[in-house]
Amino acid sequence: MKYAIVIPDGCADEPLEALGGKTPLQAASVPTMDQIAADGQVGLADNTPAHFPAGSEIANLCLLGYDPNRYFTGRAPLEAAASGIQLGPYDFAVRCNLVTIENQTMVDFTADHISSEEAAELLSAAGEALLGDSGGRFEFVPGVSYRNLLIYRGDENTQPPFSADTRSTAPHDLTDLSVADDFPRGPGSDLLVALMNGSADVFADHPVNRARVQAGKRPATNVWLWGLGGAPDMPSFQERFGVQGVMITAVDLLRGIAALVGWPRIEVEGATGYLDTDYAAKGKAAVAALQDYDLVCVHIEAPDEASHEGRPDAKIEALQQIDQHIVAPLKEALQGHGDHRILVTPDHPTFCRTKKHTHGMVPLAMAGTGITPDGQTTYDELSAAAADRRFDHGWELMDSFIIR
Repeated sequence: MKYAIVIPDGCADEPLEALGGKTPLQAASVPTMDQIAADGQVGLADNTPAHFPAGSEIANLCLLGYDPNRYFTGRAPLEAAASGIQLGPYDFAVRCNLVTIENQTMVDFTADHISSEEAAELLSAAGEALLGDSGGRFEFVPGVSYRNLLIYRGDENTQPPFSADTRSTAPHDLTDLSVADDFPRGPGSDLLVALMNGSADVFADHPVNRARVQAGKRPATNVWLWGLGGAPDMPSFQERFGVQGVMITAVDLLRGIAALVGWPRIEVEGATGYLDTDYAAKGKAAVAALQDYDLVCVHIEAPDEASHEGRPDAKIEALQQIDQHIVAPLKEALQGHGDHRILVTPDHPTFCRTKKHTHGMVPLAMAGTGITPDGQTTYDELSAAAADRRFDHGWELMDSFIIR
């Protein structure tokens, strides 16, 4: 039995006036996704419980069958796992974005998609200037582009400065909004705020930013710290469902979730986590992986990035590329593997209008062995809402998708 899961991140949206009252998914030409809907079943799943942030960290845990009430400790620990960073019982990981803030407004939560090399240089300078008095407990860890980490190392003799009550706000939820009231709050927040403010002084006249401004790019004005938490304790996917999976993604969050559930990762050359990702290369890698794994999961960040930029045209194009170069070859390849199932579903909605993740149901389509067609013929928010299948707890979807 073979399984494929395709996650077009953030593809669920609302009807847009610019698209004649259609959602981007309705406006896009996605014949293979529509065929999966026609061959099988569509429905809705809620991967973002109201008492959690409407973020990819919660949504993807739910989507893969893990109840966040039991397993979620914070976003940053998931990304730490992606980098092979082991967190001890007294350690914390903190997500560290490089951002552009002007006049107390979050102009760009990616610092104009700053390069990894530039980010590493800025974080090195911030570490030297700001972490010297921390006794080696804090460390900036460069990641990919604007996505980086701050690691705190504690021990049994020292009370950690943070706790589950330390609150923070994701910078992508503040796009074009004032940040004045959204700095960290609660235990240890004074440390985080001091680092955020201190980084602004370090970055202000840094050579990296001078060069970026001269090249017509936005500078990274400071770090934004959020999503902190301690080490999670999760059973493997194989323990839970009896299936060995593999992850294909360009995003550290999904790499980390894969590591924690016991999935290896396939790194695809040209996969960027942005709109310019190599869709075809991801599709080819996924087809090849079916030879070696029970389940292949392909995550594509591009639709989410288009929404964060408020660009429905780019979102439509990303969906069409996903359908043509990832879903279509996977669907065809599965036919040659005997019994199989395929699932297409985003993690959470991301609205082009607000440029934010949001709570709410997302449409899903699944087809394959043992799945009886339900009469729907298209894959979109409207057809999913009209169907009978509904998962009010998104983490229960895997129990229906995986045959045990």
